[in-house]
Amino acid sequence: MSFWQDPVAVIGQWILDLLISLNLPEAWVTFIYTLLGVIVVASFGLILVIFLIWVERKVAARFQDRLGPNRAGPYGLLQTLADIVKLLTKEDVVPEKADRLVFNIAPILSMVAVLLIWAVVPFAPGWIGTDLNVGVLYIAAVGSFGILSVLMAGWSSNNKYALLGAFRAVAQLISYEVPMLLTMLVPVLLARGMGMVHMVTAQDTWFIFLAPAAAVVFLISSIAELGRTPFDLLEAESEIVAGYHTEYTGMKFGLFFAAEFLHAFTVGVLFAIFFLGGWRGPWAEQAPILGLFYLMLKSIFGYFIIMWVRSTLPRIRIDHMLAFNWKFLTPVALALLILTAFLDKIFSETALRIPVLLIANLVVLAIGYVISSAMTRRQAKQRVKFKKRPVAKPA
Repeated sequence: MSFWQDPVAVIGQWILDLLISLNLPEAWVTFIYTLLGVIVVASFGLILVIFLIWVERKVAARFQDRLGPNRAGPYGLLQTLADIVKLLTKEDVVPEKADRLVFNIAPILSMVAVLLIWAVVPFAPGWIGTDLNVGVLYIAAVGSFGILSVLMAGWSSNNKYALLGAFRAVAQLISYEVPMLLTMLVPVLLARGMGMVHMVTAQDTWFIFLAPAAAVVFLISSIAELGRTPFDLLEAESEIVAGYHTEYTGMKFGLFFAAEFLHAFTVGVLFAIFFLGGWRGPWAEQAPILGLFYLMLKSIFGYFIIMWVRSTLPRIRIDHMLAFNWKFLTPVALALLILTAFLDKIFSETALRIPVLLIANLVVLAIGYVISSAMTRRQAKQRVKFKKRPVAKPA
């Protein structure tokens, strides 16, 4: 296979041959080769953040009828680099009574939590850090580190506003993990496996056509997990200054900032893998470089939806946000999981599998919408009655 068809395999084989030629012990060769792979994947994520920040600022500017970055470099491409230099040169301030160790670990953990997910992402045929047979479970586990970093940052800052943002993390992030994990189980059932590579190869038909409602619920709950608009209650500037990272300065704040952008794109990648066939596309198996192109294209589609939502919707109240999760998303996710398991077992070997699952998803989504709309109207009427209630005059 030529270099341009599969550059990763060619370069990897060249490095492996070089290490073997140095007559190093086999354990050392394996360790160095694995370490280089980790550095490459982590560096890809960290470099990607620089481009993602520029993209999101330009897209948000277009949604809001302005230009966005356009001074530093052509089309403002160097603006993010200028911001990085500024953050690196800022003074590192730690509150006097803060828990210094936990305070310093929290921003690092927020970035590591996202980078760890990329270890099981199948970029193309054969391009994966490690092919775990429980890849989905691994993603659910390491994704919780991000929640832990938020709690650590808020608690260790010795600041009541930061602590309030951390408390909101408990209410919001952990709550929205429930429908997100339930909808992650839907493609697991359809693929009959938890491995990420198996998840992609099992999608002869994209799972979004079998479970569109599950895809929608997964995307909504993932946006809430990101803490992005309209779910950005963790850092509501008008209410709690800046939330859990109020006391962070310089590059420590920059790590939280970069982790959020990389996490947003990672959600787009996971959405592509779970519901859009991952790297699959014409000639992807013959030329893995095309598989990477297909995965990035599908991931950008998911990422664009996240940017679209952030740029158009206002922040909602925390009680509305939690009610939306527990009264709508979680029941819908449970219904979808049960229906998918039941119907896929019955119709798995028939031509009716796709239309039956598609119709079931649309019916569940419609019923959930009707019920939630009725509840909203009832609550609105109750508020009107409360406002019209006569107030007793003082004697």
